[in-house]
Amino acid sequence: MSLTGAAGAALPAMIEDLRGYVEIETPSDDRPALEKGLSWLDGLVGDRLGPAASSSLVPGGRYGDVRVLEYDGTGGSTAPPVLLLAHYDTVWPLGTLDTMPFAVDGDRITGPGVFDMKAGLVQALWAVRLARVEGLALPPLRLLLTGDEEIGSPVSRPVIERAAEDARAGLVFEAAGPGGEVKTARKGVGMFRLDVDGVEAHAGLDPTAGASAVDELARAVLALHAARDLDAGTSVNVGVVGGGTRSNVTAGHAWCEIDVRVSDDAEAARIDGVLAGLRAHHPDAALRVTGEWNRPVMERTPATAELYGIARTAAAGIGTDLAEIAVGGASDANFLAARGIAVLDGLGALGAGAHARHEHALASGMVHRTALIAALLHALA
Repeated sequence: MSLTGAAGAALPAMIEDLRGYVEIETPSDDRPALEKGLSWLDGLVGDRLGPAASSSLVPGGRYGDVRVLEYDGTGGSTAPPVLLLAHYDTVWPLGTLDTMPFAVDGDRITGPGVFDMKAGLVQALWAVRLARVEGLALPPLRLLLTGDEEIGSPVSRPVIERAAEDARAGLVFEAAGPGGEVKTARKGVGMFRLDVDGVEAHAGLDPTAGASAVDELARAVLALHAARDLDAGTSVNVGVVGGGTRSNVTAGHAWCEIDVRVSDDAEAARIDGVLAGLRAHHPDAALRVTGEWNRPVMERTPATAELYGIARTAAAGIGTDLAEIAVGGASDANFLAARGIAVLDGLGALGAGAHARHEHALASGMVHRTALIAALLHALA
């Protein structure tokens, strides 16, 4: 049987696995829910892939734990492992299932986290399972399940980076591009906060006294937005602001949160200079910037281009074309790319609506992607 035919035959079982996975809610900020979700996943992975050659758990503290599983390749291969990376946390709060239940309507599968990115992991597990059933050679595999991606991967980042050190390639099962593309480049992301300290005064009785933190913040916001360069792939967005106490009081404090996206390290350095160069207009006011670059740039390196070529050839072998895309959003794939290994992201669900109420995956996409992943893993053997 062809891989596509085998995946099509397995679709009902894949959908039932996805149903069970989605109905175990795993919000990033709910430690007990994440523990329950990972425990359920341990059972699913064991059922679909059998016992791992080794298994370890990295405690997540108040965040989700990280599960690291190693599987032998065909014939006891000692080749470098292929890293399979998926996160099990979602942006949806506990109880979302009450108003957004798992459902299948024709080709459309809905439910919290179904597209980002629970279908992706189900596809990866079934790809390995079907490749084994079809007797295809497979490389050694290292599977990482992380529980904090949606909040910046504070616990899992060093685990991911260590896991990449001896890996041949990294495959990330985030959702596909809008046309089913794999993602070969992602922007780097900076998350910053600007705090402004002013001097309070009575705005009516003594309007020239004091130093308005809100005025200073407004000037800074204009300077920050002026620093964007969309032609260079750089966006700067002040998305949250606050400050002041009352309308008749000159504001003594104000703040904002800043999201920055860049396509290369040179632009990141330029934005660092912009942030460092912010100055107060009033001599009695002061500005301070905190925060960091949360994810490095994922550039389309020659190694990633070569991996994409292998994937495209594998896709052609099962009768499909595979396009690539660069996107503004970041993922844990950025960490892998920064370690210098070849990376393909967007191997997960076809569909739309990440982080939105219309989130959905396509059942037909599960068939095609599962077959593609199996073919790609075989090619990497």
